[in-house]
Amino acid sequence: MAPPTQVEDTHLSMPIPVGVMGLHRGEGGFTDLVGAASRLTGLSASVIESNTAGNVMAAAALLATRLPKVSRGHADIESLTTALASLSGIPTEAKTASQRYALDAYAYDVLLSYDRGNDDGVLKFPGRPVAFDKAFDQASLETLRAPFLRIDLGSDRDSVAKGLVDPADDSLRGPGYLPKSTDYAPALWVASPNFSARTVVPSSITIHTMQGTYAGSISWFANAASQVSAHYLVRSSDGQITQMVRNASKAWHVGIHNNYTLGIEHEGYVNNAAWYTAAMYSASGKLSKHLCTTQRINCASAYKGASSSAVVPLTGFTVKGHQHYSSQSHTDPGINWDWPRYYTAINGSTAVAPTIIDNFEASEGHFNTAPTYSGSTVGIATTSTANRSNARPKNGSWSERIVLNDNTASSANWAVRLLSGSGSPAQNRTLAKAGGRIGFWAYASTSGVSLAVGVDDSDGTERSTARALSSNVWTFVEWQLDNAAQWDPWSGGNGSINGSTTLDAIWLFRAQATTAVTIYIDDVRYRVQ
Repeated sequence: MAPPTQVEDTHLSMPIPVGVMGLHRGEGGFTDLVGAASRLTGLSASVIESNTAGNVMAAAALLATRLPKVSRGHADIESLTTALASLSGIPTEAKTASQRYALDAYAYDVLLSYDRGNDDGVLKFPGRPVAFDKAFDQASLETLRAPFLRIDLGSDRDSVAKGLVDPADDSLRGPGYLPKSTDYAPALWVASPNFSARTVVPSSITIHTMQGTYAGSISWFANAASQVSAHYLVRSSDGQITQMVRNASKAWHVGIHNNYTLGIEHEGYVNNAAWYTAAMYSASGKLSKHLCTTQRINCASAYKGASSSAVVPLTGFTVKGHQHYSSQSHTDPGINWDWPRYYTAINGSTAVAPTIIDNFEASEGHFNTAPTYSGSTVGIATTSTANRSNARPKNGSWSERIVLNDNTASSANWAVRLLSGSGSPAQNRTLAKAGGRIGFWAYASTSGVSLAVGVDDSDGTERSTARALSSNVWTFVEWQLDNAAQWDPWSGGNGSINGSTTLDAIWLFRAQATTAVTIYIDDVRYRVQ
């Protein structure tokens, strides 16, 4: 998920990296990676900034000079954390806890993307396992994965809590936990020097998009020279939250409206919807709900209308975007932010309860064929199986257990079409397009697995964009039937769902593997939002 090649303006004055590799130009205290790459490659700065191939070559040259000698010539990705962190543009001679954390967070995010793989319609690559315990020492890894972290700028140290966060009230539970994070228990704490006193209590929440990375924004907001900040920052990959300004203080994020607002920054870029992950919506929604409760903000008055790429001042809404305030030039969170989804994350759903298509409690339901039954399946052996199992249910007592074995006679990556109703539309439930969403729970025994669904409509079969799974954790995946951006043409289709449709199949993808991969599926369901 690369930064945009062009942007109208920077967000909160933070320097925007250039090109698909996101290289900084030495502005605002970030390292001049473009200049360094120009000296290494002989390419001009303008070519590196505007030419995709030149930008990739520049990043490759920078990385090559930073590789540890033991790593040259073999793919030991875990040894590259320092080299990867240097591409963040954050000065590598980090002297403070916040700078060190920002560098580690950048490298961690790169490795997490490598581990999970990516398919956002622009960039597609399979996930490859990363041994994170080899990439980071135990203390650093605990910090990077912590539910919250406190960085004490005065004593220049960080501390990690050992307790758990109770989702019911966002409080810490368990023995030996540290004091709560400053204003929101699940949040990390990294103090920004950029704040001032309020004269009124907060009455509104402002939703931002960083136009940059989580690590870069933490570094930027911790820089006194930047003169900008926000109360909270949310990471795309897993929804981790960092607080940088106390709720009682005024952060500097939305100009003349700072005095009465709380600002939440979301990692990513407005022109790429892939940054707005389910984890991000969920974590940010819980944060806004918490702020509404503790600050007595009426979240029922949150905006839930159409997205826009323009500045559209709105009044009467207590939760809205940067673009919705007067006297602004910024258009975040932009056209790709799902306001109805965010409203539901804050206030709960008023939609009709979902219809469970298959829960595997009594039978295989519609998924009663082998993984190799469809002629469209490639890469796996006929010994692959799909059966009900009570070994790992998400809900109830049973789920569908799919074991995939490699076809050693083929070098193809795996693409498995697990048919619903034997692929016959007549045997499947009709799903209305308007407001319709199809989804299910999934669990993978290894990294690198991604999922999609195929649906039959009036002109053929459409296939959804793929969603990557983290390993060894249940993940809910879902697609909107009336959002054309989430669908591609497959067999006779046109990439857009026409009218009513039926579920054709669940697709399973993975790079070729020599060992068996087990995937569980539970509660295939349809709902109207």
